[in-house]
Amino acid sequence: MGSNVSRVDHEHHVSLWNVPNVLTVFRLVLVPVFIWLMFLEASAARWWAVVVFMVAAATDQLDGHIARSRNLITDFGRLMDPIADKALTLGAFIVLSIAGLLPWWVTILIAVRELGITALRAVLLRRDIVVSANKGGKLKTVLQIFAIWLLLIPWQSLGASWPAYASLTHGMLIFGWVVAGLALVMTVWSGLVYVVEGAKLWKASSPQVESK
Repeated sequence: MGSNVSRVDHEHHVSLWNVPNVLTVFRLVLVPVFIWLMFLEASAARWWAVVVFMVAAATDQLDGHIARSRNLITDFGRLMDPIADKALTLGAFIVLSIAGLLPWWVTILIAVRELGITALRAVLLRRDIVVSANKGGKLKTVLQIFAIWLLLIPWQSLGASWPAYASLTHGMLIFGWVVAGLALVMTVWSGLVYVVEGAKLWKASSPQVESK
């Protein structure tokens, strides 16, 4: 098994209500708050949405660090942590597409990959196989969050408010699209890696039928 693959440990008992899991649930709770702020017309709401998104994204790094350093890793956390990440990032991508800041085909492609891999994890979990994020998946998440952050900032409004910096703010918006493109490539590539790895794990865990 790879370093990101493990068996469900039925003997390792850790309370589900530990700090990492609470942070994961907190991240899920922040998702609708972020989306609600994005749909408000007040300019201040957009900046609050950026803050809420970054706080939610920060909890991803924090809960993982605490879980590993204090040996509070649970199967719930391994499964729900990536689901919370997907809820946050997909919610943000959908909002960005509604706002016209990101093509819908990009959001749809990312959504298909993310939901497909989540389904794959659920299927493997039925055979007590827990697949957590690998290095490619982690890099994908970092690029997605960075791209979302860049696209969430109202660069056009900033450029209109400070005409002297209009070229800079426009350049930052283009940079956000470039990072989003890199995130899309890594999203698709890491998804293919998960599918290949998942197929091998499924085959290896299948009951062997003895030939007569």
